[in-house]
Amino acid sequence: MESFAADLATMVRRPLEPEHVAAMRRKGVVSQFKAGEFVQEPGGASAEFHYVMDGEVEAVSPSNMERIGIATLGPGQFFGDLQFLSGGVSLAGARAVVDSTMLCVPRDEMLQLMSDMPEMSDIIVTVMAARRRRAVEQSDSALTLIGSEISRDIRHVASFAARNRIPYREIEVTSPDAVALAEQCGIAEAQPGVIFGREHKIDPPTPRGVAQVLGLYMDTDGVESIDVLIVGGGPAGVAAGVYAGAEGLKALVLEDMAVGGQAGTSSRIENYMGFPTGISGGDLVGRGEVQAMKFGTKFSVPRRAATLRQCDEKWFHATLDDGQEVSAKALIVATGVQYRRLPLEGLERLEGAGVYYAATEVEARWCRDAEVAVIGGGNSAGQAAMYLARTTRHVHVLVRGESLASSMSDYLLQRLTTHPRITVHTRTGVHALHGRDTLERITIRDRASGQDWDLKTSALFVMVGAAPNTEWLSGLIKLDDRGFVLTGAEAGGRSQYETSCPGVFAVGDVRAGSVKRVASAVGEGSVVMSEVWAHVNA
Repeated sequence: MESFAADLATMVRRPLEPEHVAAMRRKGVVSQFKAGEFVQEPGGASAEFHYVMDGEVEAVSPSNMERIGIATLGPGQFFGDLQFLSGGVSLAGARAVVDSTMLCVPRDEMLQLMSDMPEMSDIIVTVMAARRRRAVEQSDSALTLIGSEISRDIRHVASFAARNRIPYREIEVTSPDAVALAEQCGIAEAQPGVIFGREHKIDPPTPRGVAQVLGLYMDTDGVESIDVLIVGGGPAGVAAGVYAGAEGLKALVLEDMAVGGQAGTSSRIENYMGFPTGISGGDLVGRGEVQAMKFGTKFSVPRRAATLRQCDEKWFHATLDDGQEVSAKALIVATGVQYRRLPLEGLERLEGAGVYYAATEVEARWCRDAEVAVIGGGNSAGQAAMYLARTTRHVHVLVRGESLASSMSDYLLQRLTTHPRITVHTRTGVHALHGRDTLERITIRDRASGQDWDLKTSALFVMVGAAPNTEWLSGLIKLDDRGFVLTGAEAGGRSQYETSCPGVFAVGDVRAGSVKRVASAVGEGSVVMSEVWAHVNA
């Protein structure tokens, strides 16, 4: 199966060409660093691009200030990972092993050079993405999560970090490492929490708190107005971000949980053209995010739009859930849909503690070797069941209808029905949840037999329903009777993806009448940009 990036260990080294270095020299400065001196402070702003002209540099872990791995950087190599593109803080430090000469280029100047010289950009982006992949796989990170085995809040952070490809490590709350970290941070005793570096306790330990520390939660107050605001970071929104940047538009993508949206929870997509061995939804959209950042599109997570208004000058002003505001000439609604919450007593208490809305590596780890249940009849539910069957004892797929034939791709249906550790139960649904602090069992109502039966399980994966995320549009846009956004002729729009309000466009699953597939969402996000460009430049 394809991954988010190339494997760093097997990549053929492609040094920057002499003309690339010459261009950097015109924009940067040559600096000398003594042995042991930091070229890049761990956890500091990624304000410069560092190219090794002479000497040797090592990557340093902020958690222990020791070398990461066994390799070092020599002449012709450069330091940095994807945080440089996003403008976040450096997740690792760079320290001179011997007296070294570095070419240091300011970030804005370097991004412009990368835009002007695509061959140079290809080399740099490929290496940076590969480094991020290795950091995620080997848990080389400044971020330490303590107590996810007992804390629902820490599990939320783990899921956020994993889905956004933020490297982190987990340690148990009673481990010696946790006790030592508590002492370093001035905490009386080890307890669930999130630590950045060696001493920075993130309080409260939430996805937003982590994003703020890492520089992923962009402060929008005081930010100059942009050309296009894209609300939603799923396949449609990220595709729009790629094409907005490629067309020279100043764009910002807001996503309320993780870039990838609902598609990011799909563990394996096999019918997307160009990936014959399959790719996860998160990796597919993650590649698009890197591509969009290369073109200058900015991302901010986790951010949710709360209300929308249009001023007399016809600009759009989105108020976010933290009270900040973003203004843009054009708006793309790409908020997709979300799984419906089951009307069950105790659901909120058990969300993140046995009830999950995604089946990624993080959630699968918490129910290894157990019996689990997946409720839903679409492709996402089928992919989740196949993924979970690799590590669980048995997967029960609960389907409300008579069969899966009308709602699931045939190749996936065949795999589910023939898998020895998967059982499909039609005409069934969850009637009750049981468990005080964590899920212990569920009651399943079988409409075929008219009887209820209990399943002892620590994990229920809910992947049913498709509720559009459109409440924040504040009545400014026409919706259909189910809350999906009307576009084109149905809405009185001037073009295919324009809504009833000129300058507001809708793409992807949130759009009424759209085909609910990743490929079609990517296509809509790409095609809409010609309409957006025409509006912005009218």
